[in-house]
Amino acid sequence: MNSDDELERQINSLIRDEIQEVINDYVDDKEETNKAGLGFFESEEELKVKISKGEVEKLIKQYKKLKKKEKSNINQIQRLSLLDKNGNPLK
Repeated sequence: MNSDDELERQINSLIRDEIQEVINDYVDDKEETNKAGLGFFESEEELKVKISKGEVEKLIKQYKKLKKKEKSNINQIQRLSLLDKNGNPLK
């Protein structure tokens, strides 16, 4: 499995986790509102969501761009908050 496949797998996992969290919040809100447990599903059903491969590829591209920037020398200098001889931050 190459790094793009691994990134795509991780992005899909994050999306599934986020959707599950929203569903859980919705069910909890319904349960609190009704106090009788209405809106709570007894059986677990799998939720299927279609996400454009193009959108996942855009996320991968943005991720790679951020990682490349993190590794740059300029970013390293900014993280160290280096100062010039006058005590001013380097730009």
